[in-house]
Amino acid sequence: MLDAVLLNMKSHGRIAECGMVLQYNLKQPEGVHNLFQIVVKRIRMEGFVVVEYSPQYPEYLGMVLPQIREGKIVYVEDIAEGIKSGPAALIELFFGKNVGKQVVAVARE
Repeated sequence: MLDAVLLNMKSHGRIAECGMVLQYNLKQPEGVHNLFQIVVKRIRMEGFVVVEYSPQYPEYLGMVLPQIREGKIVYVEDIAEGIKSGPAALIELFFGKNVGKQVVAVARE
């Protein structure tokens, strides 16, 4: 994916990188071939860890929840039904087979 992204980045673009779930279980991580584009296009690429932003979470919720309620932000969930579907849903998550947020619905209210 990053190969394609780098080729389509604008000059002075920025890439935020958090997690690489697809790479976690590979015996040998996959390589990137278009890294020179970072130099040519003067792209900034920076990793981050979500827990660094925990203090801002309440402020974020105050901003995003009203927008979700108003339909201004729409999210996608990939729902697996039942506890027995949990292990398969987890495996599919690591292979990128889910769309949006992976959820296992154990019981419906």
